[in-house]
Amino acid sequence: MLLQTTTNTLIDLSQKTDGSQDRAAFAKDVAEGLSQRPKKLSSRYFYDANGSRLFQQIMSLPEYYLTRAEYSLLQQHRAAMVEAFAAGGFFHLVDLGAGDAMKTKLLLGELTKKGKDFDYVPLDISGAAMRELSRDLQQTYPEIYVQAVVAEYITGLQWLGQHLPKRKVVLFLGSNIGNFERQEGQKFIRQIRQHLQPGDLFLLGVDLTKDPATILAAYNDASGVTAAFNLNLLERINRELGGNFDLDAFSHFPLYDPQEGVMHSFLVSEREQEVYLEATQARYTFAAWEAIHTESSHKYTLQQATDMGRTAGFEFVTSYLDEKGGFADMLFKAV
Repeated sequence: MLLQTTTNTLIDLSQKTDGSQDRAAFAKDVAEGLSQRPKKLSSRYFYDANGSRLFQQIMSLPEYYLTRAEYSLLQQHRAAMVEAFAAGGFFHLVDLGAGDAMKTKLLLGELTKKGKDFDYVPLDISGAAMRELSRDLQQTYPEIYVQAVVAEYITGLQWLGQHLPKRKVVLFLGSNIGNFERQEGQKFIRQIRQHLQPGDLFLLGVDLTKDPATILAAYNDASGVTAAFNLNLLERINRELGGNFDLDAFSHFPLYDPQEGVMHSFLVSEREQEVYLEATQARYTFAAWEAIHTESSHKYTLQQATDMGRTAGFEFVTSYLDEKGGFADMLFKAV
């Protein structure tokens, strides 16, 4: 479906489902996760309305360095980035998982100020976010042509490869690659490469390995917002799937593994208990101190991230680091 605003375009490639289908998929995933040993729940279900609100709070916490680090990095290096992007003439600036484009707007402003020839293609699964962003940019940067795409990553990349034949610069910011398991992250970057042409550019945001205490604190803030964010997943299950989780009987437990470079989050049952879900008509038992894995966040060395890009079919160009050297936006070229 193609919707036209005054100057911008929105392409909606999302699979329309009614609420019952979404609820059934949620119930299926929860049932499978709670039936496994060890138990797990997918972090994709963190983001209901309350979860999204809590995550916005997390991003402003003093311990949560990631957002500030990349924002400052972009402020510091945007001029150099823009020159690298525009060296080949006109390009499509593709922003995977654009959201509100808070950080990308630094690049948009610099590109506009320097008079570079480009258009902006934000891609996100949230139609509401893409409509809001398109309206916002029409007011803020009316000179930029925006083609917003509502789609899952791979569906969107396929569309881009078929409909945007000119040179592309693809952004995947925010350390979102860390949300993938290592092999899945490698596979995803390879899929990005498959939908690009030689000479296209790819900018990858990476949270680098650092002092384990710094990483742990980012996922275990003193004010307890991250704990509430994790526990909200159980509250969502109660509300949407008819569960009877006792939130007071679970505690948030984060754990950073410095050998593997992975931050794990768990919800731990503080006593032996049984949980019932109306949606699945099933009961799930917990031993005292049994854990549910809720999230992994993978950290990389510069060499690991460079190797990941090269393995996927990219040539490493350069890396832009924040002042502390703990976060990198890494530029690759498709070969």
